[in-house]
Amino acid sequence: MDILKRIEVNPKVLLGKPVIKGTRIPVELVLRLLANGWTFDDVKKEYGISDDDIRACLLYASKVLENEEVIS
Repeated sequence: MDILKRIEVNPKVLLGKPVIKGTRIPVELVLRLLANGWTFDDVKKEYGISDDDIRACLLYASKVLENEEVIS
């Protein structure tokens, strides 16, 4: 789970949205780009981040949703 250390939540950066550590690139942006068909290479080239940064975004999102309670 060391990969999750690549994600930070800091109220002084983007109002506390989770971002890739040391950047202002929000996790939700990376997820949205991937959902819209961008490849890892596309995202890396456009934003200068690594495969591990992208994987950290995916893992972070899965951890957040893991504890989500669904009420039907």
